[in-house]
Amino acid sequence: MPVLYGIAAATVTVTASFLLTAVLAALLRAPALRLAVVDRRRRRPVPLLGGVAVVLVTAVVAWAGDRAGVVPLGPAAGRLLAAATVVGALGLAADVWRLRRRWLLAGTAVAAACVVPYGETGPVAGALAVGWVALVTGAFRGLDHADGVAGTVGVVTAFGVGACAAVELMDGPAVLLLVLAAALAGFLLHNWHPARIALGACGSLFTGFLLTGAAVLARSGYGPVGGAGVLCALTAVPVADAVLVLLSRRLAGRPLSRGGPDHLAHRLRRLGLTAQGAVVVLGGAALCAVVVGVLAHTGRVGGQAALWVAGGAAAGVLGLLRVRVYGPARLRRGAGVRAPVRPAGRGARAWAVVRRPRAGVSQAPRGATGVAGGASFRAAIFPVRQATSTENVQVGAPLRVRNG
Repeated sequence: MPVLYGIAAATVTVTASFLLTAVLAALLRAPALRLAVVDRRRRRPVPLLGGVAVVLVTAVVAWAGDRAGVVPLGPAAGRLLAAATVVGALGLAADVWRLRRRWLLAGTAVAAACVVPYGETGPVAGALAVGWVALVTGAFRGLDHADGVAGTVGVVTAFGVGACAAVELMDGPAVLLLVLAAALAGFLLHNWHPARIALGACGSLFTGFLLTGAAVLARSGYGPVGGAGVLCALTAVPVADAVLVLLSRRLAGRPLSRGGPDHLAHRLRRLGLTAQGAVVVLGGAALCAVVVGVLAHTGRVGGQAALWVAGGAAAGVLGLLRVRVYGPARLRRGAGVRAPVRPAGRGARAWAVVRRPRAGVSQAPRGATGVAGGASFRAAIFPVRQATSTENVQVGAPLRVRNG
């Protein structure tokens, strides 16, 4: 009878979390558009308040179940949920007011310091766990740059970390992650390509913190080396995404804080995959890594299995680094630009040199005679029909001229 009661309570909790998140995410879309809390993906605005629905539903359902005695959380899971809610509120502030990344990292580290069990991990391992939680939580935010990726990886990781917690008889974190997985599944109804709403920093930081914090709780008491391998296997996809982005920007000489289409999903799209295909590939990769992490946690496979996951992630990062995602560097003002010009007849491709106007230098009209041979010079480098003398043509970008 208690087993049936537990199954029924878990079913009701999961169903409520799924339905409430789906409804609330749909309701929050219009206010997000009205308040301009949006992100632009392929020239379309995507609201960023979907994470508010995930945070509110997860917290309310979990606390209601704990108060009613249906699914008691316990002190450790209660502190974890409270700290994750604070991190989610910090992410909401970042969505609305565009806070700097350093403040998000510092706030996440402070929240992680409040949930790490130092009595079981020790001071040194506890400090490393705080840094790992803060960094991987930020890596989860990077997954929200593409439709469906953050939600899919979050659901898979939540089931894996929840299984590790259940093996350790930590019912509170296991139930909490089950509620989170159901909330993310309800959110995915609106986040599948083309996404109508996104997690934003609020939902992605909340999800990443809850997953990494629960993973640290489940692995507390184990050896540091084996624990690090299992933790990296459980979060292989967000870690690989963060490493890929940092390496590519460093090699390209770009600022690390400058965004761009250089994440895992963006590069898979460059290779020809559809948006849904990229989500399936990343979700499958996360599933394989999570399964290895769960088997290593339960002792079904040896610790060297985590090395295989690390090697596969490293190979994927090195391979995707070869995919070109950055455009050509912007030239200095006044520098020449070679622009292709197709002649009237079919055949070889001609090139024209286009000069950008310098700041403070007025451009003479085409009919002016102040420069000797100006008309003949333009005719020499532009083998196409020229503008009349009454037209004022200004060139601010590379020209692509078609005849006919």
